Amino acid sequence: MTVHFIGAGPGAADLITLRGRDLIAACPVCLYAGSLVPEALLAHCPPGARIVNTAPLSLDQIIAEIVAADAAGQDVARLHSGDLSVWSAMGEQLRRLRVLGIPYDVTPGVPSFAAAAAVLGAELTLPGVAQSVVLTRTSGRASAMPEGETLENFARTGATLAIHLSVHVLADVVARLTPSYGADCPVAVVFRASWPDQKVVRATLGTIESAIGAGERTALILVGRALGAEEFDESRLYAGDYDRRYRPVGTAPRFPE
Repeated sequence: MTVHFIGAGPGAADLITLRGRDLIAACPVCLYAGSLVPEALLAHCPPGARIVNTAPLSLDQIIAEIVAADAAGQDVARLHSGDLSVWSAMGEQLRRLRVLGIPYDVTPGVPSFAAAAAVLGAELTLPGVAQSVVLTRTSGRASAMPEGETLENFARTGATLAIHLSVHVLADVVARLTPSYGADCPVAVVFRASWPDQKVVRATLGTIESAIGAGERTALILVGRALGAEEFDESRLYAGDYDRRYRPVGTAPRFPE
């Protein structure tokens, strides 16, 4: 018996890996985070599967479902939205499974920031503009931010910021980022990226508050000069005179055939 933790992607039912899809189809038990995982993915479950929406359950109740499946020798597909490496609450489940001696594995998924960038048609790391992407959030009831992980500190790097779970405190985000990025810095707020009702608002730090209004919660805030930039260096990767292993250049290439 194995618990398969599966990144279910950002929302669109077809943005799941083939491995994730096949694991769902092979598991007689499926636990899914129904608040953000699309129900269309449940169509991959085998006939007669036990399907449990974990959104209203506590951690103890979720683990109890897994323990029951383990006792019955049934594999479990545990679906979380996006990718499991960030803000998935997977870590606390894995810790309990290790104590219980229940085996597990992890299948990655398409993260929400990647889906948002795809919606925008944007590369978040442009040569000469930004070469880092910071995935962060603001403090909330579920998790406080460590002392050094502040928006102000990240903003000083000039990196592209992907700010999660924070659109409800947009005014605070703008106030904390503007001193480093400037009021004219591009911003994109992507609501429910890849879902049928996705919405995109492009603006600047100086105008984003008035552009989106209030009432939205499931959104990602992207901030940085790479958004929509046209003045940037071309990568050396595809330059005609760039000597590389798969395209030797010159009479004495660095990587001869």
